[in-house]
Amino acid sequence: MTMQDTLLIVDDTPENIAVLFNFLSGHGFKILVAENGEDALENAQDERPDLILLDVIMPGIDGFETCRRLKSNPPTQEIPIIFITALSDTLDKVKAFKLGAVDYITKPFQQEEVLARVNTHLTIRKLQNELQAQKEALEKANLELQRLATLDSLTQLANRRRLDEYLQREWRRATREQTPLSLILCDIDYFKNYNDSYGHQAGDDCLQQVAEALSRTVKRTSDLVARYGGEEFTVILPNTPVEGAMQIAGLIQQNLQTLKIVHPDSVVNEYITLSIGVTSTVPTPQDTPEKLINMADNALYEAKREGKNRIILKKL
Repeated sequence: MTMQDTLLIVDDTPENIAVLFNFLSGHGFKILVAENGEDALENAQDERPDLILLDVIMPGIDGFETCRRLKSNPPTQEIPIIFITALSDTLDKVKAFKLGAVDYITKPFQQEEVLARVNTHLTIRKLQNELQAQKEALEKANLELQRLATLDSLTQLANRRRLDEYLQREWRRATREQTPLSLILCDIDYFKNYNDSYGHQAGDDCLQQVAEALSRTVKRTSDLVARYGGEEFTVILPNTPVEGAMQIAGLIQQNLQTLKIVHPDSVVNEYITLSIGVTSTVPTPQDTPEKLINMADNALYEAKREGKNRIILKKL
């Protein structure tokens, strides 16, 4: 029990309220009072007490109906309710528990018993809250671990694992729906020379800038930009025909050129450039995603063989 624990006493008999108020406030509780069900509902909604001590027989709506409404209202449904009533019939007790009460005390009550039960249910509630908080924290941590497991730490793009999973999924979807699936494979030209001249830290900065250029170009949520490995990047474009894929590839090169990342050791340009392989297909059950990657890789190889800083298309 802490000073922050707030109890709402609901009873239409002033003497009962006074006894409970004096006794429980003397044990450090903050006490709220209501003399009928309507006031209890309003108090519970506004003040969100930690526990409610509720009489059954009251004018207007009785304790059972008050409990039902409290439990059907999301802001108040988790507040523990202990009935304190002169009704001692077993059916009344069963009804109280079915409505969501956590305990049932029969009048005339013993003050020490009330205190013991209040403390017990407050402790249970706090333990439940702690467990819920731990559960939520664990779920959040697991989601973050899942995200990190599919993320390239340097570029913050999808990693190879995420790429493979996504390609398999979109391949199955495109096969089922008979829609085009395109893939772009990019490689930074003369990147080894860049690393040798400026060092690996500058090389990492370069990779990050290229990754940002790719991300800015590919804007649909259904598209995936991934680091394929080293200085290679991949873009998966679901439901995209070859014309759209070629347009995206051209925009990637344009956006990269606007960055003007100086590369004096490049043979083809004074700035960092990309060689790009593009492929596209409407998958059939006889084909595989690996064929799509191999075709893009062949296109990329041809782009580099023909002088780099260019886009080559090969259809599956």
